[in-house]
Amino acid sequence: MNKVISPLKIAESLTELWSPRIVGEVDDAYVKVAKLQGTLTWHAHDEEDEMFLVLRGQLIIEMEEETVILNEGDFFVVPQGIRHNPIANEECLILLFEKKTTLHTGGIEHAKTKSIDEQLP
Repeated sequence: MNKVISPLKIAESLTELWSPRIVGEVDDAYVKVAKLQGTLTWHAHDEEDEMFLVLRGQLIIEMEEETVILNEGDFFVVPQGIRHNPIANEECLILLFEKKTTLHTGGIEHAKTKSIDEQLP
């Protein structure tokens, strides 16, 4: 994956919502993009942090102690072990940075859960 890419263009081309696509690797982490709309599900990643960067649109991340609103260009790191629920009221394109061991919806199996194999290009 040593080439110049446009995360925004790849995210724009995605047809399935809440289905991250791996676009790069940095050491023990994947760089992913996704197209979101609606809500995912409450979940946590017990051993990994998860970074969200909004490429286009707005993303709301509900957590038990607070809710954050990310606009285009904003990023936020959900610390490991924190239950969270991403919400996009309108179409939102994001870049994710997470360890390769990070399961899409943590330990929760959900209809929208995607395996790492399903996230590969």
